[in-house]
Amino acid sequence: MSVGEELHAHQEQPQKSLGTSAARNLSTTTKSAPQMQEISSRWLLRMLPWVNVQGGTYRVNRRLSFSVGDGRVTFVKTGDRVQVIPAELGELPALRGFEDQEVLGELARRCRQREFAPGTVLASFGSRADEVFLLAHGKVEKVGAGPYGDDAVLGVLADGAYFGEQAITDPDAIWEYTARAVTACTVLALPRQDLEQVAERSESLRDHLRLLRSIPEQRTNKYGEKEIDLAAGHTGEPAIPGTYVDYEAAPREYELSVAQTVLRIHTRVADLYNQPMNQTEQQLRLTVEALKERQEHELINNREFGLLNNCEYEQRLQPYEGVPSPDDLDELLSRRRGSKLFLAHPRAISAFGRELNKRGLVPETIDMGGNRIPTWRGVPIFPCNKIPVTEARTTSIICMRTGEAEQGVIGLQQVGIPDEIEPSLSVRFMGISEQAIISYLVTTYYSAAVLVPDALGVLENVEIGRR
Repeated sequence: MSVGEELHAHQEQPQKSLGTSAARNLSTTTKSAPQMQEISSRWLLRMLPWVNVQGGTYRVNRRLSFSVGDGRVTFVKTGDRVQVIPAELGELPALRGFEDQEVLGELARRCRQREFAPGTVLASFGSRADEVFLLAHGKVEKVGAGPYGDDAVLGVLADGAYFGEQAITDPDAIWEYTARAVTACTVLALPRQDLEQVAERSESLRDHLRLLRSIPEQRTNKYGEKEIDLAAGHTGEPAIPGTYVDYEAAPREYELSVAQTVLRIHTRVADLYNQPMNQTEQQLRLTVEALKERQEHELINNREFGLLNNCEYEQRLQPYEGVPSPDDLDELLSRRRGSKLFLAHPRAISAFGRELNKRGLVPETIDMGGNRIPTWRGVPIFPCNKIPVTEARTTSIICMRTGEAEQGVIGLQQVGIPDEIEPSLSVRFMGISEQAIISYLVTTYYSAAVLVPDALGVLENVEIGRR
């Protein structure tokens, strides 16, 4: 008998027992709860100390500070032409508070665009500082003399930074460092001569600069805070200075933000399809998870209170070589006391790990709720996929000190709101519509506050694609 005949004979044999497809009609299946890919570890929500806010507003009172002009300059790019937004010139210390838009527009038109190749010196140490540089794109390093006479990098500037601002107020100013392009740079330069020409025709600018020069220099500490007069190391009976601590007249207030949605469930679903799992509970569970994901995203990216947007300019660093290195994280740690945690995108953590491997370093890990978290200098590095990654494959790494007692970063919430199921999170029954649909209002209130500027630091423009 051939193979084909044997196969045909086998197929014609009658079935002798119940098939599995029919048997499954009488069986009970084991089901999982609804799954959701969006759920992440949300380490920021877990690690932030949360402060209860009465009245929905938290006021941060600080010691009086005289530091100004610490923002970034914004530009508009049309083709290969770059222009500074006139109002953004108010970020320069000498022009802070000057609001004549016509004059600012004239100054913006006099800014001259220049292109510099990597390694080009923009300004040399000891030479006359006769123009202000606005860095539209690229990286510039400030190089000065090291402790042993060799060159040392004093800092790295990136998009939106400015330098040479002393040229506006001091005709005898000189460069105290050498500015050198690390990458290809696009810079707008405002010569002092052009500023003087505009001031000759503008009484408002002339008066502003005259008033600026007439204001006595305030005695401040290195943080820009008003100095407290003290005496130390004296002998005998000298006159001990009197002093007082002044406060900011208009302290910043943080209002609680909100994330809300209306969950709708048909009564027929809620009544008939609740075994073995309650449909309403599962719908609420997944909705709450989505709200918490959005809450963490806002705490990182919100323009008003998000950590990336509320970091002071002096606390924003640029990586020396583009990729995140141990040296960069050491620099972040050195800017503040008592750093409690790093936050980084998982791909940034991977890039940092590659740099450690190149140097033969193995980071220590700690146990956090059953998870092994890498650390650097004893500070845990938590993953956070809410930190954005740009199309150029760059991202940021956040470092912060936390807690009210440590003058750090804190989360804000209000406990005890109506129909609360978790702190500052409520589910309110809104009724049943004429279409027999039940509605629930799901709400969470939150915000974040940076109590002092050095509590939060950001390493920006971290390259994660280079190997």
